[in-house]
Amino acid sequence: MGGARLEAACAVLGISPRTLQRWAEEGGVKTDGRLAAAKKRTPANKLGAAERQAILAVANGAEFAGLPPSQMVPRLADRGEYLASESSFYRILREAGQMDRRGKAKAPSRRRPPAWVADGPNQLWSWDITYLASTVAGLFFYLYLIMDVFSRKIVGWEIHTEQTGEHASVLFRKAHLREGVADGELVLHSDNGSPMKGATLLVTLQRLGVVPSFSRPSVSNDNPYSEALFKTCKYRPGFPDRPFVSLEYARSWVAGFVPWYNDEHRHSGIRFVTPGERHRGEDIAVLEQRKVVYEAARKEHPERWSGDIRNWDRPETVSLNPDKSNHQKGQDSPQNQN
Repeated sequence: MGGARLEAACAVLGISPRTLQRWAEEGGVKTDGRLAAAKKRTPANKLGAAERQAILAVANGAEFAGLPPSQMVPRLADRGEYLASESSFYRILREAGQMDRRGKAKAPSRRRPPAWVADGPNQLWSWDITYLASTVAGLFFYLYLIMDVFSRKIVGWEIHTEQTGEHASVLFRKAHLREGVADGELVLHSDNGSPMKGATLLVTLQRLGVVPSFSRPSVSNDNPYSEALFKTCKYRPGFPDRPFVSLEYARSWVAGFVPWYNDEHRHSGIRFVTPGERHRGEDIAVLEQRKVVYEAARKEHPERWSGDIRNWDRPETVSLNPDKSNHQKGQDSPQNQN
């Protein structure tokens, strides 16, 4: 070491004193076996600069310019040529900045789901159509349901024997008038079904100053509130075990379900108040009263409480497809809540 301290000398070499000690115990080493050193070594099978240029020349030639390596390599093999493996072709093209999509097809793009936030009723509605089986094979009744996402209240519904944009337009106009929604204050979200994107409904929305919003194609999770509502409807104990015998019977059953859902059902997504209470703003007093009851119970028997009382804070905002990274505390999302 020439008088240098061990730790200082090892620091200059980039090794620890323990590594040097182990090498000495092993009688010295010929190669550095550390992972960091291994990364710096050149693999024995690495392609040379000339070979890499040959691969790029072939890939960029007129014959293969529109083909991916998965097509190039077999074609070269059919001609009795082998330049490198398919993975090597991909790696070399990537390093050369030539991994753009080949051919006329556009590169796939990841579409973000539509995202909306409501902090009061009649700002964001969601609607969809679901099947109701009939006693005739192949014949269905179609339940149209519009709900307010903030309160979960069903603001409009109808049942028909077919799916049309005309039925949807009439239903929406009735709900819009009944709720007294002002122009330019409402977003209506739906999936990509033909009634949802039909010209009749879109013209109606335009005239009423309503912003249409649509799910991504073939992505049912972009319309989660309506999906959760349909599940509550069809899995409720009172839902008929057998198909509906007539359109009138189907309408009669739903006419009983809607008042129950709006004014009796305690919804888990809005702190177990009814959608009607939240829609009318009555849930504020209900939740405050629950806090008083729980505080009194804890005061009477403090030994039974290990922490704070149950959270009865009102969800002030509700998000449709929120960005998880920016999802604020206190916002609500369905997550199969009914």
